[in-house]
Amino acid sequence: MFECVRSAGFRFDHVACTGTHSLHWNRALRQAHTRDTRRPMTPRPAVLAALSTEAWDLVFDDARRARLQTLAAPGGPLHVPALDAPTLDDRLAAVEVLVTGWGAPVLDAPLLDRLPRLRAVFHAAGSVRGLVSDAFWERDILLTSAAEANAAPVAEYTLAMILLSGKRALLPLRTADAQHDLRVGPRVGGRIGNLDRTVGIVGFSRIGRRVVDLLHPFPGLEVLVADPYADAEEVAAAGARLVPLDALLPAVDLLSLHAPALPATRRMIGRAQLAALRDGATVLNTARGALLDHDALLVECAAGRLDAILDVTDPEPLPPDHPLLHLPNVAVTPHLAGSLGTEAHRLADAALDELEAWVAGRPPRHPVHRADLAHSA
Repeated sequence: MFECVRSAGFRFDHVACTGTHSLHWNRALRQAHTRDTRRPMTPRPAVLAALSTEAWDLVFDDARRARLQTLAAPGGPLHVPALDAPTLDDRLAAVEVLVTGWGAPVLDAPLLDRLPRLRAVFHAAGSVRGLVSDAFWERDILLTSAAEANAAPVAEYTLAMILLSGKRALLPLRTADAQHDLRVGPRVGGRIGNLDRTVGIVGFSRIGRRVVDLLHPFPGLEVLVADPYADAEEVAAAGARLVPLDALLPAVDLLSLHAPALPATRRMIGRAQLAALRDGATVLNTARGALLDHDALLVECAAGRLDAILDVTDPEPLPPDHPLLHLPNVAVTPHLAGSLGTEAHRLADAALDELEAWVAGRPPRHPVHRADLAHSA
């Protein structure tokens, strides 16, 4: 499987709920695609926030809207949820900066033609794959993403589920006799605890790396990482050990997925990989549902050999009558690992920090280049 991934030329990278990111650029990519974006400080630019009203209300609270206002030149409302109205042509002709997010319009050739002065796009969300088009990359426009900010809650969710899985605090709640089972059940009792357990991380991405960092305070958990592009010394410095996937699978008590959803990774955890897991292991997926063969997972979970915690599924959501939703050893959460509620404010902060740096003539912290999309979701 990893040979297929290697030949595809990408690095493991999550995106959760989310979003895209690429922590591990190789040096060649960095040299080829990183340009000097420093420039003199610019007057306040003409800014337009183009994202859905729901996203605008969630991501930009009053304080963050006020901050955006201080960075933008005066003139017209900051937020416009849809850009297709011809009455916006004059406004769009003056726009230099777009702040985008969930529900933003695709930046295709017709729209870009109406934005002749556009110089930068600051995306207050993770993945930009559905935002940009081929026409976008033909123009010299800076693009940044808040994928790094979106990685934080996904990693926190993952840590919580790892620890709760170790204590078996989630899955027994699905059964009426859970308390009795926990007290005396030999199958459960011998498997409880977060000491002398091994966690397997598939993909040393932004989120995968954060999860490894968050596991530092738990010396009873050994952490293995599978990522054909990760550096062994870097993984070791983070407190984990880099191994091939086929060596990781039979060694772990919990398998946590953090790879990107690409054609080469579709169902990368299938029947053979699940069969290689030890009895009683837990499969945790916060990346994308397409990474996992749900039919094969159903067979293993229905037999009671594996447990699963799924924040993402394929399809998503699962139909109400799907068997995985009704197994006592499977927990499904509704894609909530990524930024929700107050956590979404991190996305605004990330975009505003990039805009502030751009106005001041400083280089971006998290630029996105066309080549990144070949190895990230």
